[in-house]
Parts: sequence; structure tokens; C-alpha cells
Amino acid sequence: MNITENVMTVQGETWREFTLFNDSNMEVSILNFGGIISRIITPDRHGNVENVVLGFENYRDYAVNPAFFGAIIGRVAGRIPNAAFTINNQAYYLDANDGKNHLHGGPNGFHHKLWNADPYETKTTVGVRLSLDSPDMESGYPGNVRINVCYELDNHNRLRITYHAEADRTTPLALTNHTYFNLSGNVTQSVANHHITMKNAGFAELDQEFIPTGSILDPAGTPFDFSSGRPIQDGIQSIHPQNKIVGNGYDHYFLFEKNGDPDVTVYEPESGRTLTVTTNEPGLVLYTSNNLDDGLKLDGGESGRYAGVCLETQKHPAALTNSNFPSILVTPDQPYHTTTTFTINTK
Repeated sequence: MNITENVMTVQGETWREFTLFNDSNMEVSILNFGGIISRIITPDRHGNVENVVLGFENYRDYAVNPAFFGAIIGRVAGRIPNAAFTINNQAYYLDANDGKNHLHGGPNGFHHKLWNADPYETKTTVGVRLSLDSPDMESGYPGNVRINVCYELDNHNRLRITYHAEADRTTPLALTNHTYFNLSGNVTQSVANHHITMKNAGFAELDQEFIPTGSILDPAGTPFDFSSGRPIQDGIQSIHPQNKIVGNGYDHYFLFEKNGDPDVTVYEPESGRTLTVTTNEPGLVLYTSNNLDDGLKLDGGESGRYAGVCLETQKHPAALTNSNFPSILVTPDQPYHTTTTFTINTK
């Protein structure tokens, strides 16, 4: 196992890309700009080594990155309606960057920050530790927050992402990683035939602006029931109002049913690649790139609808107004700590 580093200058900033290599022919590349996972290279069942995430061909395109490819999202992942929230009867007003709403931390969110980066090795892993200080009232959020995110790869093809943060005031915090996976490799196919298995206790109903209504819907008997596994194609072709409302597919928050199994398994039958996701988060946003722009120049191909699938493990900002969702508030006495592990193997 080893780590390499590539240094580049983009718009006057020094960006560093670290590539983590294990002994099982897997490699993961991470930029300190945005904490972006720019590549994950793994073999398929035939030994073909390919990239299984969406990333730009030209690194300079990450400076804009409207699709949030591979980035750390914060302070809060998801949409906050009317770009405002209230804590203890105090109203806070955020930057609106999705119509009248606030999306993924706003235009100056963590996906556009230059993080401090320190590579490291242990006896069984290689990793990169990223750190960032977010000052009080940045983008409208209260409190000074210190964030650490570690990416760590082992020889069992497990990429572990650990998030830790401390705040000096009560503030919302809901971090995630916005990587788009495509297990076919090098964007050779859409993700329509990716099979997903997930035991979920319900999913959040959305309104026309993709804002949760507050209702948690029962997935049984719908295209949102992944308990026995189903291809993404089912949601793309579905006439269910919740599939239609997000542009034919999925862009929904699912609450997990915890039972000791992997929270999510994704299988691509042609390559034989399997991605398992385990986390201590209470749920995830499943996004099937229904609204991804066409024609972005990617490493291995071009972007388009259904080019990737995001598995955004997190708590949801709907908690700011609805008790059906786990709280996203962090206090000086209750720091933030979550872990998500992505494991990619073949069968």
C-alpha cells in the first residue's frame, strides 16, 4: 500500500491530489479542493481495471462543479426551504442558490473550499486527513465549526470516510459525500441496470421543489421498496408520482431499517462489481442523476441523465422543521461524528 501526490495550480490556488493504492489493485484519488473523490479505480470480474465514479477530464472544471461531483457537502447537505431556519426562536438567513432555497451549503459551501490535507499510513491502511475551519455566520450559519474528514483505504477494498466536527454554538450540521458511482466502468453505460438492495423503513415525500412535505411514506408495493432488490430502471420507467416529480428516477431520502446487514448493496451484473455501503447514519439520499446536464467532459466519457448514482449517507435538513427526521443540530457538548464505508468487490 502506498500514497502518491500530484500538485497543480488552478485559478491561482495550489491544489493537491492524493492517490491511495492498496494491494488489491484498487486506487482512490482525492483532491484537497472540495475534498473531492476524483477517481476510484477497481477491476471488474474479468480483471479490467476501470474508473467507477464520475469525475471531470479537466481538473479546472472542478472550480465550478455544478453537479458536486465527488465533493464533501456542508454545512448542510440538501435543501433548506426559503433559505432560512430558526433555532431557539432566533431566525437565521442563508444564501439562496436553488431558486428561493438553500442547497448543499450554498454557493460557498464546503465543496468549494481548499481543505488542509495530511496523508498518513497505518499498518493496515493508507489515508488522507482533511481539515477545515468554518467561521461564525459563514453563509449565514451560526457558530465557529472545526471539521475533520478522513478518507482511508485498506486491502479489503474498503474506503472508509470518517467525519468529525466541533462547534462553539448550537448549529445545524449534516455532512455527506456526493460521489456519483457507475460500476459499469469508464461511464460505458447508464446506471439503469444497477440493482439496489436496501431495507428502509420509509422514504420522504417530496413537493414540486424537491422539499420534503414532512410525511414519511411506506415503500411497500412501490418502486421505492428495495428490500428484495430492484434495478434503477424500475424508478426511471415508473408512473409513481414521487418518481415523476423528480424527473423520472430517484432523488429521495430513505430512512434505514437497521438489522446488521449492509445498509445498501449495489450490483452491476455485466461487470460483476458490487458496492456495499455501511454507515452509522440514519439514512441516505438516493439520487440517480435524473437532472444531470448532458455533455460535461468526464474522465472516460460524457455526462448525461442516469450516468451515475449517488448514495449520500446523512441526516436530513427536513429535521429543522419536522420531528419525523433525526435532528441535525450540533452543540458544544455534542460534537458531530459519523462514519460511512464503501466496499467494492466483484462476483
